Order: sequence, then structure tokens, then C-alpha cells
Amino acid sequence: MMSAEDKFFVVKTTANQERVVANLMEMAVRKYNLGIYSILAPKELKGYIIIEADKMEDILKAIRGLPHVKGIVRGELSFHEIEHFLTPKKAAEQIKEGYTVEIVSGPFKGELAIVKRVDESRNEITVELREAVVPIPITVNADHVRVVDKKEI
Repeated sequence: MMSAEDKFFVVKTTANQERVVANLMEMAVRKYNLGIYSILAPKELKGYIIIEADKMEDILKAIRGLPHVKGIVRGELSFHEIEHFLTPKKAAEQIKEGYTVEIVSGPFKGELAIVKRVDESRNEITVELREAVVPIPITVNADHVRVVDKKEI
């Protein structure tokens, strides 16, 4: 439960090492019983992790000697500033018409396709296979594709 005293701090890390730092911090928190309540490493935030803690001293103890830690960003964040990282996004919200995707499951697994239509409400996209002789629209769940190229046609 969030209280008025909850404080969020930002630790700067080496890019693409956020998860490593978060896992090492978790081990330190358990070992030293520190007052750190959550460690957030959102994919959208390269080179930074967000820490919920009572005191800066606990964060300093948790990161002491850890590889890939570059420092602590001055100041605190409010819950309102990080809330958007905590709400899951549907896959279809992140895909646009014209993107090239790879189908990762189902009968067309491994095929590359061009996105023709996005239905966010159903989390579905309609694609046309790139290698098909005759372009036939196929509707697939947006969770079953991986974006390969974000060039919109």
C-alpha cells in the first residue's frame, strides 16, 4: 500500500545492465535487511533503475561495490512520475501500420509480414506475408509477432 512517505530514487547504470544491477541490489537488500521495497528496471528507461526506499543510506549500502552502477541521480521521484511504467501495454498499442514483423507462433511461425491494419481493442493485427506470391491478409494476435523494422510505409 502506498503511503505519503514512499520515496522513489533513480540509480544510473551502464546501458543494458539494468537487470543485472537490480538483481545484485536485491541480493544486497536480502543480505543486509535494507529498507528497500521495490526495484524497477523498465525496458523504456535505458541506463536507469528506479528504487523505492525510505532512506538514501539504504540505497548507498545496496549499490556499494556493485559493477555497472554509475551513481545516483539527485532528487526524488513521485509515484505519479513512475506510474506509467507500472501499467501494462497491449502489444497492439506498440505496433503501427507498415511495420515489418516476424510471426513467432502458429502456422506461419518464422514468416516475415507487413502490418496492414491494427485493432488495438482486440489486440490483433492484420498482416500480409512478404514471401507470398499472392498477398492474402492474415489476422493474428499482436502478442504472436515481434517487430523487426519500424519503418512505416
